Amino acid sequence: MESSRADRSTSNDMYMDEFKLQSVDLEVEENLSRHRTDGFSGSKALVVRRGAPFRISLQLGGRPFDPNTDILKIKIMLGRLYAIMPVKNSPKPSASRWTAHMDLASLNPLQPSVLICSPASAPVGRYRFVLCAFTKDGARICTVSQFTLLCNPWCQEDSVFIPFEDQREEYVLNDSGLLFMGTAMNIVPLPWSFDQFESGVLEACLNLLEVSPQHQQNRRMDHLNRNDPVYLGRVVSAMINCEDDRGVLKGNWSGDFKQGVHPSQWTGSGDILRQWAKSGFSPVKYGQCWVFAAVMCTVMRVLGVPCRVVTNYNSAHDTNNNLVIEEYYTKTGLKLNGSKDSIWNFHVWVECWMSRPDLGSAMDGWQVLDPTPQERSAGVFCCGPAPVKAVRDRRVDLIYDVPFVYAEVNADVHTIIVDQGQVLRVNKDTEKVGTLVCTKAVAFPRVQNITGDYKLVKSPMSTLSSRSSRSSDDSTLRRASTAAAAGVLLFLTLDKAAVSGQPIGFTVKIINKQKKTKRFRMHLNAQAKEYNHSPSDTFWESNGVVQMGPSEVKILQQKIMLVQYEDVVGDDLINLAVVLEDMSTHEQALASEEFNIASPQLIIKIADEKSVAAHREQTATITFTNPFSHPVSGVLIIAGAGLIQDRATFRMPPLKAGGKVEQTISFIPRMVGSKMLHAVLRLTDVRCTVRGFKMVSVQSR
Repeated sequence: MESSRADRSTSNDMYMDEFKLQSVDLEVEENLSRHRTDGFSGSKALVVRRGAPFRISLQLGGRPFDPNTDILKIKIMLGRLYAIMPVKNSPKPSASRWTAHMDLASLNPLQPSVLICSPASAPVGRYRFVLCAFTKDGARICTVSQFTLLCNPWCQEDSVFIPFEDQREEYVLNDSGLLFMGTAMNIVPLPWSFDQFESGVLEACLNLLEVSPQHQQNRRMDHLNRNDPVYLGRVVSAMINCEDDRGVLKGNWSGDFKQGVHPSQWTGSGDILRQWAKSGFSPVKYGQCWVFAAVMCTVMRVLGVPCRVVTNYNSAHDTNNNLVIEEYYTKTGLKLNGSKDSIWNFHVWVECWMSRPDLGSAMDGWQVLDPTPQERSAGVFCCGPAPVKAVRDRRVDLIYDVPFVYAEVNADVHTIIVDQGQVLRVNKDTEKVGTLVCTKAVAFPRVQNITGDYKLVKSPMSTLSSRSSRSSDDSTLRRASTAAAAGVLLFLTLDKAAVSGQPIGFTVKIINKQKKTKRFRMHLNAQAKEYNHSPSDTFWESNGVVQMGPSEVKILQQKIMLVQYEDVVGDDLINLAVVLEDMSTHEQALASEEFNIASPQLIIKIADEKSVAAHREQTATITFTNPFSHPVSGVLIIAGAGLIQDRATFRMPPLKAGGKVEQTISFIPRMVGSKMLHAVLRLTDVRCTVRGFKMVSVQSR
């Protein structure tokens, strides 16, 4: 009996002497919260930010860990790059090296914790790590795991550090926002889900880096260079379009979208990125500038680089680099396509926040990056990062693509009247290009005017800085297009913002500066146009003769009725021009204006919106009223990052003129915070997309 007890005692001592590393707990929930990556919790993977420690716990069997005799080493690997670090008993911070130390505050011999910290300049990407324990008996026990490392705007040593918490919330964590379209006089907000925390998006963004030509050609150098947000920005800018690589989006400005999706039908980045990844990295069809920019914003926010979407109204594409854009009209006010240069009514790009040690600290801050394929940069269709400060200061000697961006906001416009190849008159406008540069305001669904960051502001458009994106203040919308000829002044002014369903009213004002009677032949012409093209054929015109007494001022009120313009409501804009010809001298004066007709809006109401809570079913009602003179039908799409798992689609049957329809939808919010529920109604009877959005404050239960 005594012998049996001794045997058992010896056996237990031997068992306790064995050191067993059973598993490693990545403490995912705690680390995601600490690193502000808890939005990625759906992937159940460890996602952390560089320059900050994350904690892992060792699950041991057998005897406890003995820090005096047992040794832990960790090997961190990104492709073929690696770092080996011993686990120290006390912290020894390093700005340039990976470090690891025991978490003495919670030391449990059978479940010891280790804090691992990357340098603030570590490359981003998918890492593997091996943890090995070496015991006093010479045994070696290893376990393998992985994590994803992102940039860290909360870390002062990181090159993407941005100093204000509300900006970090907006430009890194906000998963929805507004893009701006239309014209500077009548801004149209476009709700967009950036979807950076939605299923599959993180993986698609990391795949984008690995599919890039830089990675395929030299993986080691690509991994090394991923420490630099300048490099990341150029890679992503090129990979969003597919012109040189296996990029995400195929651009299409032809008007024929039968082989894919019309760009205006996209509601967020998640569908695009997931479709691209699922297809084996075949380009998604189709994108235009705002789609390219919004998807790039998603990718940069996922990678941890602060990013915002920016709209430049009257954006110049100066092909010959002379900072002059020429526009041609006939003497009857018809706008011609007579120049390789062009002005887009709006163009959308992104800005990313980063330091620029390659250019000096004076160029730190917001950088322009443009993924829309327009011109090649170092042989590739990408643009930037061009420091906004360099654009403002006309530092066209600096990299990357500063001259191109400078021209987009600063070129002069020469309006030329021609007849049978002869130039009749040239007007010069130094303020039309870059009329307004804007982005979404921090924490609020409204416009923020940032024109002054790009150029010396001479225009009264600064009043837009505090204007809600959903309202129209007529005092800021009225703008006169003015022309002068010998003895006469000509003004063209919209009476108010054009709204679908209502007549378009405008005023022609003529001032006879001479003290003698004059007779003028007046031509009025309206053409539909896409935001980035020259106008199509005339859809409305008016002609007449105007008799003017000496020094007389004449004001002529004009209207374009609904039945005359409703076929061009929606995605099209209007080019309106008036030409005045002196019937005795044949001198010409021209005034023109390009404007959009605001589409009707969807109205979204949340039932009991003050008590919306995570993981609790909610109800929303979407209402549409038909402003057109004929029945319309269409497809309604409802989406919202953090609110709706998969976008909901409903078919709207024909709705009579003036009729109203309501659609109710249930949803269960998954994330706490300010979220956006938005809806798009794509009408099939007219070329019009109707949108609406509602901000939803989701509380914890």
